[in-house]
Amino acid sequence: MCVFCGASSGRAAAYAESARAFGAAAAARGLGVVYGGGKVGLMAALAEGALAGGAEVLGVIPQELVDRELAHGGLSELHVVGSLHERKALMAELADAFVALPGGFGTLDELMEQLTWSQLGLHAKPVGLLDVGEYWRPLIALARHATAEGFVREADLAAIAVATEPESLLDRLERLALEERPRPKWSRAPAP
Repeated sequence: MCVFCGASSGRAAAYAESARAFGAAAAARGLGVVYGGGKVGLMAALAEGALAGGAEVLGVIPQELVDRELAHGGLSELHVVGSLHERKALMAELADAFVALPGGFGTLDELMEQLTWSQLGLHAKPVGLLDVGEYWRPLIALARHATAEGFVREADLAAIAVATEPESLLDRLERLALEERPRPKWSRAPAP
């Protein structure tokens, strides 16, 4: 399970509590966690929750952030890469599903890339949002607006799992993983 989240803890204590709880919930289901490898903010809370529950936790972090002493030292495995592009590619390769917890521009970048890849049919891995304190509500509203305006297919919007509690989100992701995904709108049916 690849989790994107903030290197900051945010203003509300509920963000870190939910990140820790999500890590623990993933561990309780026997799921490993792949994340950005940081020892700060929601990243640290997620990793600590998963590690405390006995999960395998893989971090993927660029060398520049290691040099700034931001890497978590107690992970199951830490992959050091050369760039943010390499980080995203390796995280995607290691994961069977993607979840976004609250975060900033980096989290949005990582999430949008996976939603785009899903829309294009480059992967069929489930994608979900842990909507802590309605953090993702504006993004969900934008996605619905894009769908209403014809820029996002209903099937692509419906393929995003959203829940306010870790257990509910994991249940929804599990159901999505079992569903047959529709063909991307860019593909053509094979000639008869």
